[in-house]
Amino acid sequence: MRSKNSAKNLVVALIGQVFGLLISFIARIIFVKFLSTEYLGLNGLFTNLLTMLSLVELGVGSALVFSLYKPLAIKDQEKVKSLMNLYKKSYNIIGGVILILGILFLPFYKYLISDVPNISNLDVIYLLFVLNTSISYFYSYKRSLIICDQKRYIATIYRYGFYFLLNVVQIIILFLTKNYILYLICQVLFTWIENICVSKKANQMYPYLKDKKIKPLPKRELKTIKKNVGAMLYHKLGGVVVNSTDNILISKFVGLIAVGIYSNYLLIISALETVTSQFFNAIVASVGNLGASDDKKRAKEIFDATFFLNYFIFGILTICLLLLLSPFIEIWLGKKYVFEFSVTLCICICFYLKGIRKTCLTFKEALGLFYPDRYKCLIESMINLVVSIILGIKLGIIGIFIGTITSTVTTSLWIEPFVLYKYYFKESVKDYLIKLIQYSLAIIFTYLVTAQIVNLIVLNGVIELLIKGVITFLISAFLLGILFIRSREVDYMRGILKNIIRKDVK
Repeated sequence: MRSKNSAKNLVVALIGQVFGLLISFIARIIFVKFLSTEYLGLNGLFTNLLTMLSLVELGVGSALVFSLYKPLAIKDQEKVKSLMNLYKKSYNIIGGVILILGILFLPFYKYLISDVPNISNLDVIYLLFVLNTSISYFYSYKRSLIICDQKRYIATIYRYGFYFLLNVVQIIILFLTKNYILYLICQVLFTWIENICVSKKANQMYPYLKDKKIKPLPKRELKTIKKNVGAMLYHKLGGVVVNSTDNILISKFVGLIAVGIYSNYLLIISALETVTSQFFNAIVASVGNLGASDDKKRAKEIFDATFFLNYFIFGILTICLLLLLSPFIEIWLGKKYVFEFSVTLCICICFYLKGIRKTCLTFKEALGLFYPDRYKCLIESMINLVVSIILGIKLGIIGIFIGTITSTVTTSLWIEPFVLYKYYFKESVKDYLIKLIQYSLAIIFTYLVTAQIVNLIVLNGVIELLIKGVITFLISAFLLGILFIRSREVDYMRGILKNIIRKDVK
């Protein structure tokens, strides 16, 4: 059942992401055509700024999601009701606090922009971003129940269905009015309507949620949840500082136009991260369910196989991005939206370092290992900010990305697996780190070989990009796969595939 649910979650998510990605590219072309690059920069800056404000979420969502796995597995409806009631109260408070803090920050956000653009109603635009972020917390808590019950595909259908409709409406608005404020109002309305629809769907799936008789959680469980929330606060802080301050720092030290150009790169990077995350999101509830059964041997086999797939997927994507990202943007939007290769290289390294950690993070989240490495996030945040600010002043945008790379390599890349191996697998992390180094060297080798071949192709425009894309994918997939064809992980996946084929034949 776990494998079936994971497969269904993955297939639906990938289909949704394909449609979401297509409409995103079309919407960005329209956006650039009718609005200036400064508007793109505002989008990136305000999105990151409001992500910083979401720190008040304190990791409540992740801690409560973990608490839901066991009662859902044993069908303890009373416990689920109690947890969801706590979830509802927490998220209503969080949404209100974000709204108040966002309004209070209104007089200060302009200090984060080195060159304030001549855009009318700037305060209204900022407040619409605040409202959208705040509204996203109301009614949204029931989405987590659907996901924890290994039915993420249902939430995914709602997410991408509304996302597609939103982009279509926004494109029409830009065509007819070129009005950015109407564009943002649509975003707020669709966020609100989507959350209400998902909430109603959850009520249909779990009728007991309507029951007004809710028992309070035992003090012992509340204490555990508070402990996990406290630990998740550190993780939340680290994640926000590392992943959501780049645009703020670029705006301050480089300028809003640079934020706008980076936002195009980020659109593609984020789309790929979302696509790949669907695989890990599809298995997280299954891993949580498996963790509840305490079958560590089985969990370790799945972990090793997943880590190999993690390397294979992100290896191919990183090589493709290095060779194709800038040429694609030049064809898509124009040469003025292209960074020099050194900046693109740093962006791709950040993408790889974030991606290669997904297996560890998926298992840590599903197994509830929030507490042991809570201080890691504070150290990571400090390294990131200090290095990014110092090098950002000296080197500009590339220095900001080097700060992100430095903080990840010196902390998260080895501490996260160390915690997982020590507290769950009860093994040395040495083998994992050796594999990580081997995988990374294999990707560097494959990139160098692929680049030599691809750079021999000289044609024009879209045809050249398509041919290079196909060749890059085929060569990198072949080399990354053949280098580890005799590994234990490949044998394990081969065995799973044979079992699936046998079942289908029968």
